Amino acid sequence: MKIKDIQCDLYRITLPVVLSDATHGEMAYFELITVRIGTHSGLEGVGYTYTVGSGGSAVQALIRHDIQPLLLGADARCIEHLWEKMWWKLHWVGRGGVAAFAISAVDVALWDLNGKLYQEPLWRLLGGYTDRVRAYAGGVDLHHPLDQLLEQTRQHLASGFRAVKMKVGRARLVEDVERVSAVRRLIGPDVDLMLDANMQWRVDQAIRAARALREFDVLWLEEPTMPDDLAGHVRIARLGGLPIAAGENLHTIYEFQNMIASGCLSFPEPDLSNMGGITAWLKVAQMAKAHNLPITSHGVHDLHVHLLSAVPNGSFLEVHGFGLERFIAHPLEIQNGDAIAPDRPGHGVVFNWQDLTKHRVG
Repeated sequence: MKIKDIQCDLYRITLPVVLSDATHGEMAYFELITVRIGTHSGLEGVGYTYTVGSGGSAVQALIRHDIQPLLLGADARCIEHLWEKMWWKLHWVGRGGVAAFAISAVDVALWDLNGKLYQEPLWRLLGGYTDRVRAYAGGVDLHHPLDQLLEQTRQHLASGFRAVKMKVGRARLVEDVERVSAVRRLIGPDVDLMLDANMQWRVDQAIRAARALREFDVLWLEEPTMPDDLAGHVRIARLGGLPIAAGENLHTIYEFQNMIASGCLSFPEPDLSNMGGITAWLKVAQMAKAHNLPITSHGVHDLHVHLLSAVPNGSFLEVHGFGLERFIAHPLEIQNGDAIAPDRPGHGVVFNWQDLTKHRVG
């Protein structure tokens, strides 16, 4: 199954509601980078990644100018081999960052192509552990007024979610405590609650915050400090008293290796869209399994539902605010708090290209 052509396009998509967190501030739009790999047999694989508003043109340029000529004529079935070729081609300017985003989009397209070749959904092709996974609604809501935050939470519960995540990292810790307390009162004791600080705090601030928030039965505290501070994460986990989730800003399997080995993570959280795609994500899931840890996800829920359903240590799927529901034929299905892994060949994400074209910028 030889690769005939690779098309890469960039779109800028306005969000229905302005989102906010402690690091990126207000986000009014996101960038979507799509890859379409065609073969001589007529099959096409689709992959994609995204940014929170900048850098998409750099990802597109790497795919068009470096990855495309590298893979043309190659056998699309040899994904591990092609992943290594991309990694070493971009190694000098990569080892993560923009290069990891570019590799991710292409890798997803290759796996989609193989799923279609073998007429299997990815979750079954990759292991087939289950056809559903627990889902939570990932709110990007740090600057929402409290009444808006509570109304959003009510909508999540009405949509069938039995777990929700909210942002923390307000200017004063007492504000975070008041908001978390209000959400916990609203959802009751039987709904799981996760908190996400988006790297906002110093280590000492994170420890103080974790101790103040322990009383609200928090499942995890996510990204309490900058992702590069490994020793800081160890201190927060040891002294803060809350389970730690992190990984959406780790862009290589080696970064995950170091953080998992340190013992500071309760929930490794790789994002296939920015750390090398499905091929790399599966390696982190296996690494987590070897350390007796569950694996969770960040964003890109239409793809991650397959991966969490494929492995035995899959935990929660984040259903993210950067959804593509407006542009795809089959939005993610939630039943009784579970996300259902689709049975369509490949990842099953079918874009409405005509609608997307209105947002194309490159």
